Amino acid sequence: MLTLFTSAQLGKFKVFILMLFVALQMAGTLYLPTLTANIINNGVIMGDLDYVRRTGVLMLGVAVLTGTFAILSTYFSSEVSTRFAMNTRKKLFAHTQELSYQDFKHFSASSLITRATNDIEQLQTTLGMFFDMMLPAPFVVIIGLILAFARNPLMALIIFISALVFIIVLALLSRAVFPLFEKVQEGLDNINNTVGQYLSGIRVIRAFNRTKLETERMDEAFKNVATLNIKINRLFALLMPIVMLGMNLAIISVIWFGGNRIAAGEMQIGDITAIIEYSMNILMYLLMAVFTLIMLPRAKVCAARIREVLDFKPEIADGGQHFSEESKVRLEFKDVSFSYQDAENPVLQNLSFVCKQGTTTAIIGGTGSGKSTLARLIPRLLDASGGKITFKGINIKDLPQEELRKKIGFVPQRAFLFSGTVAENLRHGNEGASEEDMKQIAEVAQAHSFISEMERGYDATIEQGGRNLSGGQRQRLAIARMLMKKPDVFVFDDSFSALDFRTDAALRKALKAVTASSIVINIAQRISTIRDSDQIIVLDEGKIVGIGSHDELLKTCEVYQEIARSQLSEEELGA
Repeated sequence: MLTLFTSAQLGKFKVFILMLFVALQMAGTLYLPTLTANIINNGVIMGDLDYVRRTGVLMLGVAVLTGTFAILSTYFSSEVSTRFAMNTRKKLFAHTQELSYQDFKHFSASSLITRATNDIEQLQTTLGMFFDMMLPAPFVVIIGLILAFARNPLMALIIFISALVFIIVLALLSRAVFPLFEKVQEGLDNINNTVGQYLSGIRVIRAFNRTKLETERMDEAFKNVATLNIKINRLFALLMPIVMLGMNLAIISVIWFGGNRIAAGEMQIGDITAIIEYSMNILMYLLMAVFTLIMLPRAKVCAARIREVLDFKPEIADGGQHFSEESKVRLEFKDVSFSYQDAENPVLQNLSFVCKQGTTTAIIGGTGSGKSTLARLIPRLLDASGGKITFKGINIKDLPQEELRKKIGFVPQRAFLFSGTVAENLRHGNEGASEEDMKQIAEVAQAHSFISEMERGYDATIEQGGRNLSGGQRQRLAIARMLMKKPDVFVFDDSFSALDFRTDAALRKALKAVTASSIVINIAQRISTIRDSDQIIVLDEGKIVGIGSHDELLKTCEVYQEIARSQLSEEELGA
């Protein structure tokens, strides 16, 4: 039957059932003091033992039902709060996947981790407490006050004043604690960022003998969060004695005034017993509501931080056009420019060139000339600020990102591998690849030899980031992973820098057969590795200062001549 509901409808149905169980639980809780009063007034005082037995059996049944409803309401509250946290994490993670390289400047990785873990966990905890502790409070307070008022208005007034004091104290506490919770969450962001930097840069820290200084820096971040939590706990420590004092004063007042009424013959003993139980229930549930409301300021801060990410509009949006099967593989830059946000000068200016199917285009230039930025524009990791990039005759901004990236293979400067096995990393490029497919591609990438030497071969474990491999091994595996994809465009962003000349030459020779019908874009630092390219583009300060073959550029491009003189011998220059 539940399969007839959509996910949203099922969630609302569970919340409705939860509220029903809570209402039934509270009805039983408040009915028990009435039965207690009846036993005392009509059974014990009147000496009617049969009435005591009948009412006692009824009380036992009500208690069992109340306990059952309490268990069911706790189960459903856990179900609702846990699913809420799961769905929120899914939405948050999915949204972060849409953020561009520049969007991540708004949200650091450490902050996103905190929001996806600690912030959502705080919301889950608060939501569970709301259903278990706070949701029953209105039932108990309103119905309890009505029942108390029916037995004695003065007693009901005492309970009402006590409840009002609770609410005033809570309002004052929330006003003081809200900004502190906001600072605590920001402090957790800082801790994640500091610890992350320390762990990722631990070899550099040790090499420069800065362990003590970095430890002191981390201690300062820990101390700031600890100080804020101490301030919050001091406020809570002050609250508890006030709350307990208020509860005890309320009960003493009920007993005092009730005792006088009993002595005057205006009340029965059972009535005062019932009112004491009403007041205990009301004040106890108010106390539990206070605990929940104490969590609300922090939950509000966490919710605002999560909403900030979900409401953030990604810089790069999908287009609505699609490739046609007959379209030729052709990549063209038309007067393309790019500027980083808040940058004074553009990184790339007015770039225009064409990459045709079956050709290799090399891009070279000095440090900071914009080579890597150009590479990121092709798979839309960044979006051009001006001009347009067309692929198969379509502006890449008009294409769905997923469809575009299926056609493009990209290996960044820093080869990153995921924790898992060698095979799992290679299958990131092609989920259905067989072991034979992986071996063939690994042979091309010059990786099969060292993979075979590993204890478990393609099932060997890779640590996060490939920390248990050398730089050259990581690059070769990253290249193999990209080759598994069999894209139309191969983009190598200085991806051969950690390879020795022999491995580099063997890899490039093997690549020619694999990439013969594709576009190859090779960003490099060494002229010796690109001199055979079909066209070489020379960048200088974000501008194209030369396009042509190696021999042509040696004659016509001054910047290329300078690079060549710094890398090649006189004999090679004259060749």
